[in-house]
Amino acid sequence: MATAHLPSIITITSRRAAFLGGPGEGPLCTHSLGWAAEGPGSSGKNRRVSHATARLEMGSLWEEFNRLGTEMIVTKAGRRMFPTFQVKLSGLDPLSDYVLLMDFIPLDDKRYRYAFHSSSWLAAGRAEPAAPGRVHFHPDSPAKGAQWMRQIVSFDKLKLTNNLLDDNGHIILNSMHRYQPRFHVVLVDPRRDSERFAHQNFKSFSFPETQFMAVTAYQNHRITQLKIASNPFAKGFRDGDPEPWYGVPAGSLLGAMGPRARATALPSHPEKQDKGAPRGRGALAAAGPPQPAPTVAAPGFPELPVPPFQPLACPPSVLVGSKPHALPYPLLSTYSTSVAPTFGYGQQ
Repeated sequence: MATAHLPSIITITSRRAAFLGGPGEGPLCTHSLGWAAEGPGSSGKNRRVSHATARLEMGSLWEEFNRLGTEMIVTKAGRRMFPTFQVKLSGLDPLSDYVLLMDFIPLDDKRYRYAFHSSSWLAAGRAEPAAPGRVHFHPDSPAKGAQWMRQIVSFDKLKLTNNLLDDNGHIILNSMHRYQPRFHVVLVDPRRDSERFAHQNFKSFSFPETQFMAVTAYQNHRITQLKIASNPFAKGFRDGDPEPWYGVPAGSLLGAMGPRARATALPSHPEKQDKGAPRGRGALAAAGPPQPAPTVAAPGFPELPVPPFQPLACPPSVLVGSKPHALPYPLLSTYSTSVAPTFGYGQQ
């Protein structure tokens, strides 16, 4: 089975930190108590990371999605994860600096398709070539252990994309493939020869309930319903129209639509055309552009004059147009120019 592991060596020379990942990190973390820690293989770790533990936030929601088969949208521009990956850390050295990052590894060497008649995922062949491996650094890194443990650590800036040519630093995944997110705590080692101890200065966490299928559109309608019900940004899909809308029979489909959708659902009826009037494009062109309907003042209120049209004028100092897109985190500038990091999935 094709698996992936962390980059063999990541060296952050400007921060004098390094870490080494490999296939001997230990098994996936159990989640029976909601807390995770590295299994066998923790021996020999630096004492400032060996006692680190991480608890997955919103664990019950992740479990609910996992029972249905979690799906995560990947787009060309990048899409945030929901549920958001959030953890609560403990056991760190309050005075030491740590870097927090995430990566994603494929769960198997298969490509999948969704069978709608059975509402299940089926293997559809071998996996596509692995996408370029990337890691996502938390934008607050590096920070003291006390700061990381003070509050919930949220990776809400992380985005998933299927664009192999992405230059925004998003995580690149193949659609219709299964992935396991991994979370890493890396100690910033101030020693000059920190590369020698790189394998001792990190600790990895994996939560099996966060596994997901990368898709470009939701396949399971129950996943769609659960995301709408639990995502606070999907409020517009849940709320009905609190104000009565007259002229629509109760229980009709149009009555259940939101006010924005109804605004375009019932266009005004055009004037009835005379029997002998010519039809076609020529007749419409001869009629001229449609004239706006005359404004009628409401009873008891005077009619207000129509304000003249004035185009917007921007001062010369204001830049009109698209702004340069800044990276959410320095993905490349944190590395030495002499040692180029290689992020790639290996075959085991």
